[in-house]
Amino acid sequence: MWKELRILLLGEPKVGKTSLILSLVSEEFAEEVPLRAEEITIPADVTPEKVPTHIVDFSSAEQNDLQLYQELSRANVVCLVYDLSDSDTLVEVQNTWLPVIRENSLHPMPIILVGNKSDLVGDSQMDDILPIMNEYPEVETCIECSAKTLKNISEMFYFAQKAVLHPTAPLFCTQTGMLKNDCRIALARIFCLCDLDKDGMLCDDELSNFQKICFNTPLASQSLQDVKTVVCKSCPEGVRDGKLTVEGFLYLHSLFIQRGRHETTWAVLRKFGYSDNLELTDQYLYPPIQEPPPDSACQLTNDTYKFLEIVFRTHDRDHDGFLNQEEIGSLFSVFPYDPWGPDVLSTVHTNSQGWISLRGFFSQWTLTAYLDLPRTMEYLAYLGYSTLTGRQSQAEAIEYIALQPHSGKRKYIHAMQRKIYTCKVIGPHGVGKTSFLQSLLERKGVAGGSEFAINTVSVQSHLKYLLLHEVDSTELLESGEGALTCDAMCLLYDVSDAESFQECVNLYKQYVANTNIPCLVIAAKSDLPAAKQHCAVQPIDFCRSQGIPPPLKFSLHTKECSQTTFQTVASFAAHKKGLSSYDKFSFGTWFKIGLFTAILGVIGFTIYKNTSHRSQSLTFTRAKF
Repeated sequence: MWKELRILLLGEPKVGKTSLILSLVSEEFAEEVPLRAEEITIPADVTPEKVPTHIVDFSSAEQNDLQLYQELSRANVVCLVYDLSDSDTLVEVQNTWLPVIRENSLHPMPIILVGNKSDLVGDSQMDDILPIMNEYPEVETCIECSAKTLKNISEMFYFAQKAVLHPTAPLFCTQTGMLKNDCRIALARIFCLCDLDKDGMLCDDELSNFQKICFNTPLASQSLQDVKTVVCKSCPEGVRDGKLTVEGFLYLHSLFIQRGRHETTWAVLRKFGYSDNLELTDQYLYPPIQEPPPDSACQLTNDTYKFLEIVFRTHDRDHDGFLNQEEIGSLFSVFPYDPWGPDVLSTVHTNSQGWISLRGFFSQWTLTAYLDLPRTMEYLAYLGYSTLTGRQSQAEAIEYIALQPHSGKRKYIHAMQRKIYTCKVIGPHGVGKTSFLQSLLERKGVAGGSEFAINTVSVQSHLKYLLLHEVDSTELLESGEGALTCDAMCLLYDVSDAESFQECVNLYKQYVANTNIPCLVIAAKSDLPAAKQHCAVQPIDFCRSQGIPPPLKFSLHTKECSQTTFQTVASFAAHKKGLSSYDKFSFGTWFKIGLFTAILGVIGFTIYKNTSHRSQSLTFTRAKF
């Protein structure tokens, strides 16, 4: 929004520029007028648009061409004044002043043609202005006024403000009498966002909701009927089955502009984030976000997931629980480009036809928020998140949560609040890392695909998002420890390949051993006969020596095994047990087990001796009798 405006008055000498300014300020006609008025500043609270306004007078008698060009560079709008009683001054407007303004303005300058001294003429001369307006589209409007009688003085300066704050030029072509293409595209997108049931029309409830969003008040039932009646008269295809079509919606805005109410159209456009050049503003797309607390991660709020669920179900036209390609195309029609590439189909859960499920849809949004927060803000803006939900901005769609929780009960609460846990997957080439990722998505035998896989996994009866990221050893070498930022690490080896585990040992020592990242060893292809590893230490002994849990068996061919593995990985990541804690856990647990076993042994031996002694006594007694 504009912080201030500068209105520059130009025209031939003695047309009354200075008188117009003085009449506005003093509200009476000044008989004695200086050659040039000093710059006037009108406070925001006394202007209709609530914007501070500077009014600048130019006098060719006191100022030179250089000063004219300087003033033009600073002005936002020009009031080009001519004398209604002197036709030569209008000729100079067309032959001199309009070309000068056009040639020396740094940007297209809106112009208000002002015919002064209407008290000296009888009839209006507006017909003489129309050819000029057709030749110079930058002329927003024209007005006839009188500094002497104060006729239309306030209106003249209001039109000047309006020409800057609500310009006609980006919206409407006066030569063709039609909305410009960029305006049509923007309004059609807004129509699509407000079409909540996606039937291609706005029903009464949707129209009333649109009115409430843009103007903070719903439309009365009679007003709704009046609107549709007006549309039907000149645009029969604008109403169908009692509902407003996109053609009718565009016609209404064309009508607003032609009737001089283009501020109405601008109010709609700006509510949905559009700038004066009809592009979504950076402030709308990328709102300021609070500085994240130390050691914290960003995630979507529960309310955001509710909004996304509404978006999903609205576009799931056949109600089958999946978005097919046509439905995805409809959803992304409000985007300037396709935000999801083909990789998404190998990153999230889909059905066998490649249609995205609701959890796959949620998963992709969760992944985007984790990897690229600015892009997430942009995507939510395209969906109209803040406007449709009444939020200040997309910044309210996210929350921060600490990555290093406290111990005890608060640690458990933290684990339940976090929505996503990340795990890097490393291992030798050909061990099945990609298959491991695809198995999380309940798929088998998928070649290539994304380096990410994300799906929901149950952690202590709570659904969490587990994000697996396949990392190549070359990437580790290039990125160093930064490539290992995650909640847990999965180190894969092939049980059927005797050479597989040695490379895992090398990867562990080189990249994992000196970090605090908890690590799990995954025994992949566990349905195959296990080979003794050609390694100085076997997998189970290696895990014991490093304080790592025993290898987890994993097989693509056993669904239960796969689900159990991912639940274990997610729980492992959620509880953040690093190597040192596992060392203590192993030693303490085995010590207690050993001590408990020894005690049981002593008790058992004592019971045995007592039982044996009583048995011998009983035998002796019986023999005696």
